[in-house]
Amino acid sequence: MRTVYLNGDYLPEEEAKVSVFDRGFLMADAVYEVVSVLGGKLIDFDAHVARLQRSLAALDMRAPDAMGDLLAIHRELVARNDLIDGLIYLQVTRGNPGDRDFHYPAPDTAPTLVLFTQSKPGMAASPLARRGARVIAVPDLRWGLRDIKTVQLLYPSMAKMMAEAAGVDDAWMVQDGHITEGTSNNAYIVRDGCIITRALSHDILHGITRAAVLRFAAEARMQVDQRSFTLEEALQADEAFLTSASAFVTPVIEIDGAPVGTGRPGPVVLRLREVYLEESLKRAI
Repeated sequence: MRTVYLNGDYLPEEEAKVSVFDRGFLMADAVYEVVSVLGGKLIDFDAHVARLQRSLAALDMRAPDAMGDLLAIHRELVARNDLIDGLIYLQVTRGNPGDRDFHYPAPDTAPTLVLFTQSKPGMAASPLARRGARVIAVPDLRWGLRDIKTVQLLYPSMAKMMAEAAGVDDAWMVQDGHITEGTSNNAYIVRDGCIITRALSHDILHGITRAAVLRFAAEARMQVDQRSFTLEEALQADEAFLTSASAFVTPVIEIDGAPVGTGRPGPVVLRLREVYLEESLKRAI
């Protein structure tokens, strides 16, 4: 039985209740973060908190009173749930105004803060990372402010199910012929040793793992080009990969049934995954 955190209390998961009038439930008026845990330590924690603050500010959403205690709360959940490898999910909603209304509630309405753990033993040794992911391309039909990490995840969920129906691992979304990102990850290709990924904008989530991977790549003197790339370019790439807090760096070996490069995880991606895990564990807290 998991212990979860809800508005200042640590509770058994079946006792954690949120009002039916909560804005997160009624309006998807909420933001979230997911922090990876490896060996009982938090990966990229400070960067996740910084992005959470950015998301709250972008939506003019009041920060929870416990904002300064988030590290202690994360560590307490790791301890109470004996979490070795896995994830800690955090969600902040605009709170419970007492009824349903399109207008934001009064500024003094307390936000709802929820955190819970998900155990994923051996997460760093994922079989998918060893064999490589297969993806399909689908139209990107999400709202325009994808850089804000909101809980509006219905279309990414639909795209995940499209991928499952096609017998593959995930979907990469396409807008105006260019790949934006995956359903829950940033997308990359490699051409002639150069790592290519879409530049930051409202079009994509500003991935925490993305930022770390690009920083490590620069430190290793690897060439990086932050620009849009087409589906056609991806199909002709030497390698492809995705990054996220839970998948870390995962090779993509097939798009729409066609192999990428040799159809096997390539040297650039495998090296990046190795470097990311090694450096992230050094900095874990």
